[in-house]
Amino acid sequence: MKNWFLILFSAAFVTVQVSAQETPARLIVRSDDMGAFHSVNEACIDVYENGICTVVEVMPVTPWFPEAVKMLNENPGIDVGVHLAITSEWENFKWRPLTSCPSLTDSNGYFYPMMGPNEAYPGQSVKENNWKLSEIEQEFRAQIELTLKNIPQTSHLTGHMGAIRFDPQVLEMVHRLADEYNLTFVEGDGLKAKYNVQSVGYSGSNKTAEDKIAGFIRMLDNLEKGKNYIFLDHPSYDDEEIETVGHIGYEWVAEDRQGVTDMMKDELVKQAISKRGIELISYNNLTKSLPRSTPQQENVSEKGIQNYLEAVKKSRQDLHSLMILRHGKIVAEHWFGDNSADKPHIMNSVSKTFTAAAIGFAVAEGKLKVTDKVISFFPDKLPANISPNLEALEIRHLLTMSVGHDANAAREASRKEGADWVEAFLAAPITEKPGTEFEYNSLATYMLSAILQKVTGEKLIDYLYPRLFRPLGIIGATWENSPQGINIGGWGLYIKTEDMAKLGQFILQKGKWNGRQLLPESWFDEATRSHIASLPAGVKRENLTIKAKDSDWLQGYGYQMWRCRHNAVRADGANGQFIIILPDKNAVIVTTAHISDMQAEINLIWKYLLPAMR
Repeated sequence: MKNWFLILFSAAFVTVQVSAQETPARLIVRSDDMGAFHSVNEACIDVYENGICTVVEVMPVTPWFPEAVKMLNENPGIDVGVHLAITSEWENFKWRPLTSCPSLTDSNGYFYPMMGPNEAYPGQSVKENNWKLSEIEQEFRAQIELTLKNIPQTSHLTGHMGAIRFDPQVLEMVHRLADEYNLTFVEGDGLKAKYNVQSVGYSGSNKTAEDKIAGFIRMLDNLEKGKNYIFLDHPSYDDEEIETVGHIGYEWVAEDRQGVTDMMKDELVKQAISKRGIELISYNNLTKSLPRSTPQQENVSEKGIQNYLEAVKKSRQDLHSLMILRHGKIVAEHWFGDNSADKPHIMNSVSKTFTAAAIGFAVAEGKLKVTDKVISFFPDKLPANISPNLEALEIRHLLTMSVGHDANAAREASRKEGADWVEAFLAAPITEKPGTEFEYNSLATYMLSAILQKVTGEKLIDYLYPRLFRPLGIIGATWENSPQGINIGGWGLYIKTEDMAKLGQFILQKGKWNGRQLLPESWFDEATRSHIASLPAGVKRENLTIKAKDSDWLQGYGYQMWRCRHNAVRADGANGQFIIILPDKNAVIVTTAHISDMQAEINLIWKYLLPAMR
């Protein structure tokens, strides 16, 4: 994977600055037309893994789209866009629409080669024929839905050969579709103005690979600090496949596009980007990142943060990252060692809070109720004898870790070779009445994932993408599966530090995001309150030696979230993964780590970071 341009912060605290004079120029490097050819597919992945590419546009109408799907899903860190197409320009290769739209096709059913009049192709353009807006909309919908079905991390929309911007009606319609599908439309003039972004190209000749390299580097010299830029081109290889590709007026496709691939991988280009301090970003970074501010502007003591980091170092805690939000803005972000901003981290049981959010969406959509009986979802997996306690078990008991059975026994049963995890959970004896006793139970969360997949027909992660991940700008998430092909739910999620912060802010805002109420506020009132007296994982109440005033594991448990001291609530994962939500401070604190003594970790947060928020 490409790691050469990642900014690895030193052990000193990093304060985020927001003034244009101090922020670097930021550059999106975009590769277009994935799916068109095998050679294009391979080159797009190549320039992402080994070059400077940050964004790939995929065309769902093209013949190599299935291969593109496979490759993009194997590389979930790529920011993917739907490249909406209603033309098929090449002489020897054509593609047809996904829907019936005769106003957009020639007599053979292929898309026209051109958008506008072209002397080489008289009468063979979209504009020269009586295109219908309704047919363009239905075709765009089909292309979007096919892409989202197969590549759920897709974040945005673009147009192939001007397919979006050739008419104001089409432009308005695409804005509407982007909004409907929770995708960012990145070609709108309003977006460019909002994010201070402009398109750039080669400076000077770009005929040969050498010209492209030199022209790209010259272009870098003109990028200004504090501004955002987009560069796009079409990588491919000069091979037998692409040697057959071309149209009148553009017959040197293979040589030209090999030059693009060479440029995007060139070491001089990489060095020039690094030397000039240019930050490579994606569309998702540009449009969906949390806003940045400074500690001073949000009334947070920078000295307090520095003292915290010094205490972490002194105590030899293996902290991997820290992110602090105040008033919805990131005021501090820091990574240690080889951890970095765009490197996903294991979440362990922070995964559970995402699973609970998915249940919240399913409840809001009427797909289930928290009072639904667990056995009603798995009639074919029940034990021969159904005990009264098993019969009484409800979804809310799974959410609150109050199932009533020995979690260790269920876990050990699921580990047997060939075991069905749902059957193992249901077969474990429930000795206590559900809802009366707390016992930390990760398989209970797995059952939530299994129930969700049962009622929606989708894996947990796929269900979350349109409802939570795309609106919040969380892409590149991966989630491990059980042997039965169900997302584990209780653990196994990998996301980035800022993704954790986004969930924390989402909870703090009680489901509201960018002015929209994505999940009802009432869900968060229930999810964050204490439903049952909690205990540290694996500890029996009769063996408890600590007092509630000294422990953040004795403050009560909500829906897959722990209550904390200081009126806080947290998502919590083994070895120091925390999303701490502080309503009284309008703040969120996020950590990733490998720290076994998690109480000691959180104690330092209370000692130094809490009082730093004035």
